[in-house]
Amino acid sequence: MKLLLKWKTKIGIFFIAQSLDGRFHPVFDDEDLGSYVSIVHAVEDLANDATFSVLHPETSELVDTSDLGIPEDPNEWKQV
Repeated sequence: MKLLLKWKTKIGIFFIAQSLDGRFHPVFDDEDLGSYVSIVHAVEDLANDATFSVLHPETSELVDTSDLGIPEDPNEWKQV
């Protein structure tokens, strides 16, 4: 997968990647959190805690990604 966007949070960096089939994937701690047709949908679901479960890298507790300040607009993310 090719990393396209990144967003730094208090628990680490989230990425949006694109697979060879053109789908978009939220990624955290080398874990694929879902597969989406559009980059907007991938970012919105991550910002609203609607992806696969995210575990805190230090405590292994579930994280609510909607509490991390992740923007829903891909244009606010930094390009990789």
